[in-house]
Amino acid sequence: MDLTLKAYINDKNSKAHDVVKSYLEQAKKLNSDYFSFVRFHDDYIQTHLDEFASKPLKAAPIGIKDIILTQDSITSCGSKMLENFISPYSATCFLNLEKNWGLMIGKTNMDEFAMGWSTETSYFGKTKNMYGTDRVPGGSSWWSAVAVASGACIAALWTDTGGSVRQPAAFCWIVGMKPTYGMISRYGVQSMASSLDQVGVMAKTVEDAEILLKAIAWFDERDAQSDPRADEFVGSEQLTTNSEQCRNFKIGVPKEVLAEGIDSAVKALFLASIEKLRASGIVVEEMSLPMLAYSVPMYYTLMPAEVSTNLARFDGIRFGLQDDSMNAENIQKYYEAVRSAGFGEEAKRRILLGTFVLSSANYEWYYLKAQKAREELQSEFTKTFANYDIILTPTAPEVAWKIGSRADDPIKMYLADLYTIPANMGGLPAMSIPMWMVEDQWEMMPAGIQVMAKRRGENKLFAFGKYVEKLLA
Repeated sequence: MDLTLKAYINDKNSKAHDVVKSYLEQAKKLNSDYFSFVRFHDDYIQTHLDEFASKPLKAAPIGIKDIILTQDSITSCGSKMLENFISPYSATCFLNLEKNWGLMIGKTNMDEFAMGWSTETSYFGKTKNMYGTDRVPGGSSWWSAVAVASGACIAALWTDTGGSVRQPAAFCWIVGMKPTYGMISRYGVQSMASSLDQVGVMAKTVEDAEILLKAIAWFDERDAQSDPRADEFVGSEQLTTNSEQCRNFKIGVPKEVLAEGIDSAVKALFLASIEKLRASGIVVEEMSLPMLAYSVPMYYTLMPAEVSTNLARFDGIRFGLQDDSMNAENIQKYYEAVRSAGFGEEAKRRILLGTFVLSSANYEWYYLKAQKAREELQSEFTKTFANYDIILTPTAPEVAWKIGSRADDPIKMYLADLYTIPANMGGLPAMSIPMWMVEDQWEMMPAGIQVMAKRRGENKLFAFGKYVEKLLA
């Protein structure tokens, strides 16, 4: 069974029990091939299915990223450090999903503490892309992408810090949407980099993404960065998506995204798509965002700094893997033993890098300069959206690569987020839509197009996304 969310909730003949059973069977069957889920929640399904079945989302089977807390069940964040951690409460976004009667089918695996690009940093094992042979599905929410793409669940909730919603969506031929920073509460979501993290959605279509986003967006006083206007978005009417209205949109394409680093086939298809948009009557102009070129280095300065702070709590005493402290020579040695065993290599790399940039000797030279650069980028976005409705880019500069081919080259993998990072740095809504199949090493691999709008511009983003989906797919 492989339904869209809209088709399922509008079909009066579909029975929730049959649909959920079919998806659960499919998910468990596919897990041996792709390993999308670290655990299933049969007891939870049994407890809530009858109640949810007659409500708006009709117990639609939803995958939940294993970084989103769910009360009385394990949330491990893909790490040995939290392998057996049982959450005492649920995240706000999950509670909102339950209020709208979406049903958690299981927890999808992830790169450790959301740090990765390729399936290779999870403590629990690797996942394969369903397209190609031994290809990565993207990171860090790639298990959610594979789960949706393979028909293991109807949609999924996940988090995006630098592209983890959109890049896997592009690699796996689905829609991935990151809303405006603060639109969805982060309360109860394990933080990687607090100023960049945002809960997002994965679905088969733009319309499905819109339905799910409106089910979980909410102003939450428990999240200091929650947007007070989030409730306005939830209650707003959908922007009309007729072709006449979209033809009034003015689209900007930053010339910086077509410079060095982009695969020639992806570039050619992106340019061809621009011509199709122009032929339909939409104004598409090349423009410049000079600070875009610096978004990756500023991200990999600021993000590790926040990582080192957020992961300091996992010391084996307050949270995390525990050992017999009586065997330790002193408390310092105890911390060293627990954190060395509990964290993987990528987590350690980012903790050390973040500690370095926050040290008294480097704080002004690295951290403060990156913050100033971020402010300049945000200023450029503000000026740009005064003249353009949408910014258009490829989602990623290339298609999914082979598993293991970049495991020893983290710098090269960092560049996979080249086009997605700017939206997080600016707190902007952005969405990846599946667009093309690109030939790479004699295999046809998916690639996506990314649309960005100004802060709180979700309705305009969804309107244009549906237009693009229909015109170019």
